[in-house]
Amino acid sequence: MSRIAVGDKVEVLDEAISGRVESIEGDVVTLMTSEGFPLKYQLKELVKVERGIKVSNFEVVQVKKEKEQPKKRKTSSIKPKERNAPKMEVDLHIHQLVKSSKGLSNFDILNIQMETAKRQLDFAIEKRIQKVVFIHGVGEGILKEELYYLFKKYDNLKYYDAEYQKYGLGATEVYIFQNN
Repeated sequence: MSRIAVGDKVEVLDEAISGRVESIEGDVVTLMTSEGFPLKYQLKELVKVERGIKVSNFEVVQVKKEKEQPKKRKTSSIKPKERNAPKMEVDLHIHQLVKSSKGLSNFDILNIQMETAKRQLDFAIEKRIQKVVFIHGVGEGILKEELYYLFKKYDNLKYYDAEYQKYGLGATEVYIFQNN
C-alpha cells in the first residue's frame, strides 16, 4: 500500500466518499470532494486510489482487517476466594518499619506507624487499589483507634475488621471506593 500525499485521489473506508487530498497535518487529512466540500479524516480511514482504478469492496475489507488487529484478551479464571482477597497488606508493627526501635518513645512509635499508614493509604488511592489491610496487632488498641480517626478523614472509603481466620483481631481492612 503506497503512502498518501497531497494531490492523491483517495476514498474513505467506511463511507462512499472520495476526493483529492488538499492537506495533511499529522494524522489528519483534508480532502476535497468532487462536489467541492472539504472534509477531514484520519489517515487510517483513507485508502489511496491508484491511477484512477476504483477500490473494490474486497480491497477495503482487506485494508480494514490490516488496521483492526483484534486485541487478544487474557482471561484467567480467578477463584472466588482469591477475588475477594485483599490486594495490599500494610504491617504496622514497629519492627517491620524501622531497623531498631531502641530509644523511641511510645509517641515516636505511634507517629511512625501513623505516617506509614497515611502514606500507604494515599498510595493505594492513587494506584486505584481497592482493598488494603492494615495489620496493627491487638495491644491496647491505641493504634487501632488512631487508624479509625485517620480513616474517618476520607469520604471515599469504608473500614471494618479484617478476616478473622487470617489476621485474628489485630487487623483492619479498608475498602476504597473508586470514582471514575
